[in-house]
Amino acid sequence: MKKMRGPAWYALFTLPLIFVFTTVVLIPFIIGIVYAFFSWDGLPLNPKIFVGINNFIKIFSDERFLASAGHTVFFTLLSIVTINVLGLAFALGVTTRLNVRNIARTMLFAPYMIGGLILGYIWKFILGEGFRTIGEKTGLTTVFFNWLLHPQFALLALTVVITWQMAGYIMIIYITGIQSIPEEVIEAAYMDGAGFWTVLFRIKFPLIMQSFTVCLFLTLSNCFKIFDVNLSLTGGGPYSSTELFAMNIYHEIFSLNNYGYGQAKAILFFIIVAAITAVQVGITKKREVEM
Repeated sequence: MKKMRGPAWYALFTLPLIFVFTTVVLIPFIIGIVYAFFSWDGLPLNPKIFVGINNFIKIFSDERFLASAGHTVFFTLLSIVTINVLGLAFALGVTTRLNVRNIARTMLFAPYMIGGLILGYIWKFILGEGFRTIGEKTGLTTVFFNWLLHPQFALLALTVVITWQMAGYIMIIYITGIQSIPEEVIEAAYMDGAGFWTVLFRIKFPLIMQSFTVCLFLTLSNCFKIFDVNLSLTGGGPYSSTELFAMNIYHEIFSLNNYGYGQAKAILFFIIVAAITAVQVGITKKREVEM
């Protein structure tokens, strides 16, 4: 049995994964970088014209892309706050001695099990025709109207849906962090006269900083990359007011057939997301506390 656990044994499990990662991720990524330096419409019979870094220079004067960058930053910042605040509040609630805590965990996690496309179509009906009908029946038309036809409210609608989908998932990570805190530490703090808020901010939060690192990374990267909910809920409308980074790249490549230019956008998008998430992880990891 020991002989089977030599290099060949480990290679049996790792080589298939390395092969899949190389063929599905690494090689297409490198090819995409090469295409970013060409002007090409994506059709094999048409020529690829080398344009150097012109595609990257063109991005900074592309008003539609810059507008989508603004929408993405606003949506991401707002969603990070709402997802993490709600996820943490849920985690604090279901780690108490509530009798329904297990059922609550299941119900709160359930939205994450629904695919983004399906979720978008469900909320499209609720925030569109559903809200409009409620407004007409109740007279509260300042709140209940078709959010998806209003540029600002449509972006808020995206935030509502992604929060509803991800808060339960983030809750699970916070629950893991909270349950890893020794009960003796909490009991000692209460015996010393610390109140709920003191225990929360001075003891629990520093001790679950690892959970904050993971949750902020996941919400930051997922919100920047979101595409499926954007496509099914708003389609980038109205008037491109909810077109985020990923949808702008999709539109450039598959609607306008600017394959090379779209690849340049995708590469820049990758660099931005990688840089921001690396900075975030670096900052939050410095605040982590070893128990």
